[in-house]
Amino acid sequence: MFFRKLGKAIKMEKKEDHRSILKYLPLVAQSSSLAWPGSIEQELQTMSMGPDKSMVNSGEVLASHITNMRKSLSSNAGDGSPDLLLQGYAIFFDKKISREESAKFFGEVVPTLCGLLLQLPSILETHYQNADHVLDGVATGLRLLAPQEAGIVFLSQELIAALLACSFFCLFPEADRRSKHLQSINFDDLFSFPSLSYCTKRENKIKCLLHYFERICQSMPTGFVSFERKVLPRGRNPHFVSYPDAHYWAKSTTPLCSVEIHTAGAIEDQPGEALEVDFADEYIGGLTLSYDTLQEEIRFVINPELIAGMIFLPRMDANEAIEIVGVERFSRYTGYGPSFQYAGDYTDEKDSDAFKRRKTRVIAIDALPNPGSTQYKPEGLLREINKAFSGYLHQCKHQAGPPPSSTVVESSRRGCMDNHEEKIGVATGNWGCGVFGGDPEVKIMLQWLAISQSGRPFMSYYTFGLQALQNVNQVIERISLQEMNVGELWSKLVDYSAERFNRRTRLGFFSWLTSSLSATN
Repeated sequence: MFFRKLGKAIKMEKKEDHRSILKYLPLVAQSSSLAWPGSIEQELQTMSMGPDKSMVNSGEVLASHITNMRKSLSSNAGDGSPDLLLQGYAIFFDKKISREESAKFFGEVVPTLCGLLLQLPSILETHYQNADHVLDGVATGLRLLAPQEAGIVFLSQELIAALLACSFFCLFPEADRRSKHLQSINFDDLFSFPSLSYCTKRENKIKCLLHYFERICQSMPTGFVSFERKVLPRGRNPHFVSYPDAHYWAKSTTPLCSVEIHTAGAIEDQPGEALEVDFADEYIGGLTLSYDTLQEEIRFVINPELIAGMIFLPRMDANEAIEIVGVERFSRYTGYGPSFQYAGDYTDEKDSDAFKRRKTRVIAIDALPNPGSTQYKPEGLLREINKAFSGYLHQCKHQAGPPPSSTVVESSRRGCMDNHEEKIGVATGNWGCGVFGGDPEVKIMLQWLAISQSGRPFMSYYTFGLQALQNVNQVIERISLQEMNVGELWSKLVDYSAERFNRRTRLGFFSWLTSSLSATN
């Protein structure tokens, strides 16, 4: 078999990064080089010449080429088939969009994406050559960041674009992804239209992603994006904040941070520099590459570079969060859920930091799904507050003395590069509510406690017009007048939850707390 060789060999045998991720990439290793299989390279070269040469001028023809490449790679998705793939791409490009839009995509975008894919081996080579020099002493190369392994990956926007192009052409091998708790990353499921008239929200997600490809083909961004797995260690460690128990929260004298309530607007539109909460699934990205359009899925299609994290970040454990810094926004949108629609181009004007990352910080934390009454049990409260805390905490700020060798060191050293973290608040909303079924009055308090304890200066909360939170400003004002600290508010929440779980009250937390404070005054 012919392989495209690189000018400079990557020392594969010396790079654990390569070993952990190689079987999840569509490239192959020959000696110490990464390369495309010859048959794939020939397909890509042909399509890079444009539709006049390649005859790839419709969704049906494109799907046929994709199917041929997948067969060459033996990477057909386990849940799909070439016929369904062909049908989905044909429906979208030949039926769902105009002839002019289709002609532009096949005439300009497809050839450029194929040219970018032909460069992927050399882009990866450059990436690994530079990976040891981004942060002194900290690994930043593309690799599998497994659960309980704190670490960070720095990717150029160009490398991310090439990886997402692999997803569009469905080139990633699917074997073994599920065994490692990784989601499918190819776009075939996204293009699986059940009918010509259904799934408007799905086609609008595709429009967002295709707009991203149009933009990067016109002008390739030159910045970087970092993906960090943050781990709140369960074992006691004198040098780090460990996974807290209920006693830790009850005894805390930390003051509550300031709160801003927004009844309109969206988290991603917040004007300052804050952690922007992704109401995540435990498998980051959720159903982005499938049918849903809830908060996480919408965020991932208007900032498509977030999708790259799905390639190498397995599901999160209860003491973990994922922080992504530097993603660029490309699309506007309207609606939510079934009403979601692509609404045109978006120009991201966020400044960049010293590492050429846009000052957009997305923190992914997954709430308990459908917790029912168990959310009021002590272990339910503790799980949720610690999940939020694992995302909001800046370990470097709370580090005491020189750290020992551990998996948390990677994360801690990473954190020290952000020297103004004390100014970064949190922009959040109804995390764990809605389809997840959490109690919004309890969840907002848990987030307020976690944000305050982590040393963040403010919580900017977007209610999305939720009726249950219409009196939240008055409740927060009442708590502030009482000058409660974290431990005192936590204890109130624990007392309420015990009554709620044992059915001794049917009041919501706001009404219960107001009555409780009135009775003690």
